[in-house]
Amino acid sequence: MGRGDGSGRIVSAPGADDTGTGILHVDMDAFYAAVEVLHDPSLRGLPLIIGSPDGRSVVSSASYEARRYGVRSAMPVSQAVRLCPTARIVPPDFTKYRDVSQRVMAIFEQITPLVEPLSIDEAFLDVRGVRRLWGSPGTIGAMIRQRVQDEVGITCSVGVAATKHVAKMASTMAKPDGLLIVAEPDTLGFLATKPVRAMWGVGPKTAETLESRGIRLIRDILATPASALERAVGPALAQRLQELAAGRDPRGVETSRVEKSVGHEETFDVDVADREALRSELLRLADRVAARLRRAGWEAGTVAIKVRFSDFTTISRSQTLPEPTSVGQRIGEVARTLFDAIDRRDPVRLVGVRAERLTDAGGALGLWDDDAEWRRVEDALDSAQARFGSGTVTRARHLGARPGRGSAPHPRAHGLD
Repeated sequence: MGRGDGSGRIVSAPGADDTGTGILHVDMDAFYAAVEVLHDPSLRGLPLIIGSPDGRSVVSSASYEARRYGVRSAMPVSQAVRLCPTARIVPPDFTKYRDVSQRVMAIFEQITPLVEPLSIDEAFLDVRGVRRLWGSPGTIGAMIRQRVQDEVGITCSVGVAATKHVAKMASTMAKPDGLLIVAEPDTLGFLATKPVRAMWGVGPKTAETLESRGIRLIRDILATPASALERAVGPALAQRLQELAAGRDPRGVETSRVEKSVGHEETFDVDVADREALRSELLRLADRVAARLRRAGWEAGTVAIKVRFSDFTTISRSQTLPEPTSVGQRIGEVARTLFDAIDRRDPVRLVGVRAERLTDAGGALGLWDDDAEWRRVEDALDSAQARFGSGTVTRARHLGARPGRGSAPHPRAHGLD
């Protein structure tokens, strides 16, 4: 496996066997950097860091030229510049990225109606029903790469396989600008020698847990007794890993998806050690999350927080609610309870609140509504903001100085508490 810089790239030879395949994963190569080069060709071939030039931002993306110096997404820009002093720092422009993304997704939809975008720069395609129109899955994968290059001007990598999991792994291994086909009969052989870190969904912590027990390759998962694997990662994940290691993944391409989570984060200009100020910020973020839930007609079944400390250590905590909610006060109380349970007291760089396990609002109404009073208050807040504009009405406790920001309140804000 490579390091994300194109080393270790694996691609299929022309005419490679694609027996039993039909799922494609298409991933743009260093997408943000590629779009910047598309708009400014003078940047081509240069090491690019996409991020804010101020010292407290993180890398949104990096060109392969910069990645070869060890630059990675989510790395502090200051660290990235130390690794690659000659890099050009380009502020992100998401309007441009969305425009190019729409052009790429339009190409996918011209080929098959079964397209599942995963993010702005990647998608799954089910092409089993369009073989008579376009050819075999391998042929379609090659055609997509060519069309994206010719019609949009950027490159992409494509994985072709019988399942989503293997297709996702294959596209990663083919980067940049490659096509990797894994025929269905070759699936187990393909998976066996790959590291557990290559599995889609296995993060660094899980990988470390597995590796500490001698489970380094995917074939080791199959060789490990189920009871030992369950002790390492828990029953649910153990079963999932065994299924994927055996090449089984029943997930289909979903063409219509409900957003799985809604969240807001705040990165402070100055690290904040005041716990009460941080608790207040969590409530403010919870109100923003709740307002988005209500506008979309959703309720959250789980509340999660993210806390990043001054040394960039990041902690996440979550709690499942007894009943789904879209009430900011309830989400904020859970967020603050999760925060209070974190023992570490170091200065904080970032906090975030996220609503997860979303369901349609009003799906289950009980005899009593413990949040009825707060629900009425927040409904009134929604109505006022709809009439006078976002930010014109807020809680009184939010009017003071926000942590890590200036002390003046919004000049048009009115208190509601």
